[in-house]
Amino acid sequence: MSRFVRASKYRHVFGQPSKKEHGIENVKVTNSAWDTNIISASGQYISVNWNASGGGAFAILPLPSPFQPISGFPHKLPDTIPMARSHTAPVLDTDWSPHNDSIVASGGEDGKVMIWKVEPSMFENWGQEGWVAEDFDPVLRIDASPRKVGQVVFHPTAANVVASASGEYTVKLWDLANPEDPRSVLSGHGDIVQSMAFNPTGTLLATTSRDRKLRIFDPRVGGEAVRVNDGHTGIKGSRVTWMGDMDKLATTGFSKMSERQVGIWETGGLANVKTIGLDQSAGVVMPFWTDNNILFLAGKGDGNIRYYEYDSDTLYALDEHKSSEPQRGMCFLPRRALRIADCEIARAYKVHGSSIEPIAFIVPRKADSFQSDIFPPAPSIEPSLSASEFFNGKVVPRKLVDLSNGSTLDGPKPSAAPSFSAAMPATPASASVPSPYAIQPTRTFSASAPTPAAAPQPAAISIPEPKRTFSTSPSPTPVTAAEVKTPSRSQTIDNKQDDLAAENQRLEGELRDAREKIRNLELQVETIRANARKAAQALLSE
Repeated sequence: MSRFVRASKYRHVFGQPSKKEHGIENVKVTNSAWDTNIISASGQYISVNWNASGGGAFAILPLPSPFQPISGFPHKLPDTIPMARSHTAPVLDTDWSPHNDSIVASGGEDGKVMIWKVEPSMFENWGQEGWVAEDFDPVLRIDASPRKVGQVVFHPTAANVVASASGEYTVKLWDLANPEDPRSVLSGHGDIVQSMAFNPTGTLLATTSRDRKLRIFDPRVGGEAVRVNDGHTGIKGSRVTWMGDMDKLATTGFSKMSERQVGIWETGGLANVKTIGLDQSAGVVMPFWTDNNILFLAGKGDGNIRYYEYDSDTLYALDEHKSSEPQRGMCFLPRRALRIADCEIARAYKVHGSSIEPIAFIVPRKADSFQSDIFPPAPSIEPSLSASEFFNGKVVPRKLVDLSNGSTLDGPKPSAAPSFSAAMPATPASASVPSPYAIQPTRTFSASAPTPAAAPQPAAISIPEPKRTFSTSPSPTPVTAAEVKTPSRSQTIDNKQDDLAAENQRLEGELRDAREKIRNLELQVETIRANARKAAQALLSE
């Protein structure tokens, strides 16, 4: 065994959990078996998928800190709180805008994508005498799919762009200023999309699917994947995340023998660089990348968080944050909102039981000055380009913020990209480009409505309009008697075969959904057994 220890400035990073009164308790976490992170965070708020009756809902709460309690806010929630309730079926995923800490997107089993804007006044006088909980209202509704919307992700550099993954095995990209039609539809998946992630500049999108394939799309040049390769071979859930500007992907999944794995892939040919076995636990592993070249791995049903430093195509284990509380979900705070003075390089928000616990990952240093070697520039809250510029093929560096003084600078220049002029239509000159999230009235849009010939309606509207629903059916064309034909026998047989194929496809979809629920129930049973074993050990030790 070597006597030498690998040199690393992150070798002594440790996870510091918050005090009980600094977290949030009495959280009614969703019981949905759908596999997402359950929780998401911006620089000011967090959102949590809620266990709501009579439809779907999620909670929006002030951002907890591991260093101090939330000012003027109870750490134990009252039984009745303001909720985002407009979904008619369980909310499956939420994501906060990287360009506005008050904007959050949600997707649910009702096939809707909704955009919400949070006003700080919603959290005034919580729990005081005379206080009445008022629910949030969405500023935009989109009929994204006839089936469930399982994931929603904001674009990292373009304002007003959201991606949604649905039960149709597709990913759709939406321009929130003109949401009548998706601007891009990414297809080719053979089964449910399990996770998706943009690269740092947003020019590429990676997905994992239940068909065990790893795919990379360029959303502006067509709907087919530009790279496809076999991913993890196990049938359980797989996740993907980009490894910063290194043109590499990290994935988590399972082997055929149900061993949990983490894999590294290069994006040029989507070849596997390295695959590492973790353990034999049943929970899906959630990967999180930070620009410190650290990969955090948190398994559902586990109490631990592993973290590795990436260097020269190798993951070097740093340490493991251990806890007796198994996590149901987790998210990480945007790096621009970290507490620099305490050498906090990452912060996790862990959902366990009925609590949300902040965990600060800290480099132990005593220096009072800014530590530039452990705080590289973070993604800025300022978008790099507008939605129309993105869909028309413009490629620009992402904007970064210097954490020492808050100044904005340009990131690395993106790799050269092909011309997109033929792939996406140019935005009409008469269409105005709104400032980010200048959306006032609530509007409803259909995903498949035809694009009108006139200039699209801008999102910034000074006078609120009534709610509108765009019809998905084109105007009927008059049919003459000469055009009416009696279908032949072969046409009748073809129609019946089409009906049988559609029914078979529907049944196969229901079977897949049932298998997914069974797998998630197995995970819940495993978690309950683990808790029971811990309780028994505690009793024996007493």
